Amino acid sequence: MDNDWIDEYHEGVRYGLKGKVIIKEFSPYQEIAVIESERYGRGLLLDSCWMTAEKQEKHYHECLAQPALCGAKNLDKILIIGGGDGGTAKECLKHKEVGYIDLVEIDSKVIEICQEYIPTIGGNAWNDPRLNIAIEDGIKFVEQAQQDSYDIILVDGSDAKGPAEGLFNRDFFENCQRILKPNGIFATQSESPEAFLKVHIEIINLINEIFNYSDPLYGWVPMYPSGWWSWTFAAIDKPRYLNPIKRRVDCIEQNCQIWSPRWQKGAFQAMPAFIERGLKK
Repeated sequence: MDNDWIDEYHEGVRYGLKGKVIIKEFSPYQEIAVIESERYGRGLLLDSCWMTAEKQEKHYHECLAQPALCGAKNLDKILIIGGGDGGTAKECLKHKEVGYIDLVEIDSKVIEICQEYIPTIGGNAWNDPRLNIAIEDGIKFVEQAQQDSYDIILVDGSDAKGPAEGLFNRDFFENCQRILKPNGIFATQSESPEAFLKVHIEIINLINEIFNYSDPLYGWVPMYPSGWWSWTFAAIDKPRYLNPIKRRVDCIEQNCQIWSPRWQKGAFQAMPAFIERGLKK
């Protein structure tokens, strides 16, 4: 990284923004950097991989949170694994029905840096009394949580390596299924079907095996590798994530830039042919 272009390199392709690095620190887990870009405002990188930016975060956080928040029967208790930038918590707290959120982030330094240098991403979520921050390993947290504990579980982790590597395996997903209430919704980011094809298909197949209902949703986060991204949703009793509850839509729709019921319906139908064939193998 230099003061002209900041790039993420992935399999012979680079994805960059013109700007400058304003802080770079190392935690016990990873390198954390915040940049000031000309196009997308301030952005966050972990181990030189793009995580979010002020003018991009809606492309990711709305798509992870709102299909779950608008579809679950109840919003009493929510679990966010990761999400140290605060964006997913902010999306959840748009809903007045939300009772309580556990945000479990392994790296306290990510939260500290985001609160200081990119406070707009978390916004008022950091001061909301409904948000409880636990600096813990999310994998151990779900292992120890009681059965049927949460109405919604959102996995807002980075790529399947480093501190987030264990968030994409059978044991973790099985524990998430165990602690999800029968009428709740589970969701995870599930990588790019272009840049991370193998991991993407593995995640969908695993979730299909563990939950009674599951579907990937496709959208775009222009700053991420390939720009094309996915989130996978799952449920136990029925595919609740497919049918937004009208009163919740009415409360938040005007405050969303990407998500809407129309957008969501199309995004759940947007599986390309090669992914469909790959999942049938």
